[in-house]
Amino acid sequence: MIRFNNIKVRQNLSDEKLIDFLCKKEKLFKENIKEFYIRKKSIDARDKNDIYYNYTFDLVYESEYDVPNCIHIEEDKKESIVVKRKSADRPIIIGSGPAGLFCALTLINNGVKPIIFEQGDKVEERINKVDNFKNNRKLDIHSNVQFGEGGAGTFSDGKLTTGINSNYCREVLELFHKFGAPKEILYLSKPHIGTDNLVKIVKNIREYIESLGGEYHFNEEITDFLVEGNKVVGVVGKEKYYSDTVILAIGHSARNTFKKLNELGVSMTQKPFSVGVRIEHLQKDINISQYGEHPKLKLPPAEYKLVYHGKNRSAYTFCMCPGGVVIASSSGEGEIVTNGMSTFNRDLENANSALLVNVVPEDFKDSNPLSGLDFQKDLEEKAFVLGGSNYNAPIQRVEDFLNNQKSTYIGSIKPTYLPGVELTNLNKILPGFVSNTMKEAITYFDKKIKGFANPDAILTGVETRSSSPVRIVRDDLFESNIKGLYPCGEGPGYAGGIMSAAIDGIKCAKSILEHE
Repeated sequence: MIRFNNIKVRQNLSDEKLIDFLCKKEKLFKENIKEFYIRKKSIDARDKNDIYYNYTFDLVYESEYDVPNCIHIEEDKKESIVVKRKSADRPIIIGSGPAGLFCALTLINNGVKPIIFEQGDKVEERINKVDNFKNNRKLDIHSNVQFGEGGAGTFSDGKLTTGINSNYCREVLELFHKFGAPKEILYLSKPHIGTDNLVKIVKNIREYIESLGGEYHFNEEITDFLVEGNKVVGVVGKEKYYSDTVILAIGHSARNTFKKLNELGVSMTQKPFSVGVRIEHLQKDINISQYGEHPKLKLPPAEYKLVYHGKNRSAYTFCMCPGGVVIASSSGEGEIVTNGMSTFNRDLENANSALLVNVVPEDFKDSNPLSGLDFQKDLEEKAFVLGGSNYNAPIQRVEDFLNNQKSTYIGSIKPTYLPGVELTNLNKILPGFVSNTMKEAITYFDKKIKGFANPDAILTGVETRSSSPVRIVRDDLFESNIKGLYPCGEGPGYAGGIMSAAIDGIKCAKSILEHE
């Protein structure tokens, strides 16, 4: 296997044409190529007059001569798991988001059949609950954008980027591809799946787990834990279920579960997180800012990722959704929560992104481990009232937000949030340090992305669930202070997105399998 790095391509080429291009450039014989893989593909748009694709190619090439300009590589080797688990109990997984699903996949692929509990619906039924809230304002507190099969990431852009460097990244991508994700995720520098594909993939994963003896319990919330001495012995749902191994893949919005765990004495700490709004622009304006007026290549909808370091706080954009919509993501009555969502094609009119400011435990009302949840909930309830107490989201034009005045009209950029919106002044509910830092950041980001501070850009409040405000303490074996209880993924504070949550699920399962 040989690799060619930094192959610059200034044309729109099919995979077959890429092989021809590489052969011509590197003087290779096409008939000698036995296997050909695109390993990486990114866009270099630093020079708007010379935008190009940057490729890395891997190929198996048969030749008696040395091939110049390449490096020899070994094929990726997956980390092996030596199963030492002796318990006959079937592990119980609470939650079927990325952490829970990839934990379940790892267990069942190594001969251990888990039981998965999900308080929400199967993904195909969950869609109806999400649409009913969006179209008819009818919220199901157990099955919504936050809860249900696939977790909160199912209704998102489906980003598979992560800041962590793990050997499991490739494994996660390959598993997603195996269960139906487009092959592009295997090599794009910023892979995404899109909510339309995620729905199908999650269903495929479930059917695979069930085919090997895994068991699902939908519409069943775990309300209590059975603990004897310092060990978990089971859980309570519609009835009692016994196991010495319980994985807490509960997601960042499982407030009832956090409260129950706190009552039981499970060790938890406060954790920094972020709050803010969703900001919407026209996608064509983002494209022009990133690619220029007339790019020569056919390019995908442009993205951005921005950070501002203020004197006392930082602000940043998060989960940017090209060609997407802002979605209603409430999971509790009388609360407004927003998120962003795109399909794989990212072909709608607006771009949106979270615009967030960091919140630290010193901002909370007291030292209770769950005070961050109260901080979230207070802001969400204020947004509900500001929006009219009917699940309309409060919105504001950027110009009006910067001038601290209520918006009275919608300009050239139309909000995408459903069930509806209310023109307001978001400064009324955002903490001063949040609104002030956001104003500084908007002005600063306008220097990076021309038009970011467009007067008609829409701010929709509030975004509060970008990460968990709680961390459930665990040791090197992934166990909490209650033996047999394994905090896992984003909710317990160990991940921040689909990819990192899936990796944490794999690692958690590996620990369970490898220890007696």
